[in-house]
Amino acid sequence: MALHFELVTPARLVRSDDVYMVVVPGTEGEEGVLEGHAPFMTTMRDGTLRIYKTDGGAPEEIRVQGGFAEVGDNGLTVLAEHVEG
Repeated sequence: MALHFELVTPARLVRSDDVYMVVVPGTEGEEGVLEGHAPFMTTMRDGTLRIYKTDGGAPEEIRVQGGFAEVGDNGLTVLAEHVEG
C-alpha cells in the first residue's frame, strides 16, 4: 500500500506521487504520515518535508514555508505558502 501525497502552492501543483511516508513540519511538532493515518489537519512551520519513497529508504527533502497539511480519504495534501527549488 502507498500513501498518495500532493504538494501544492498558490501558484502550482509541485508534486503528486504515491510514497511510503511523509514527515511534515507541523507547528505542534513533526508528524509522520503513513497510508491509513487518521484524518487530521495542522498548520505548518517553515521547515523541511521529508518524503520516503520506500520503507527504510533515504528521504527526499523539500524546504517549505508556512501553510497547512491535511490527511483525508485521498491521502496527504500539503498546501505550502512557498516551496524552495
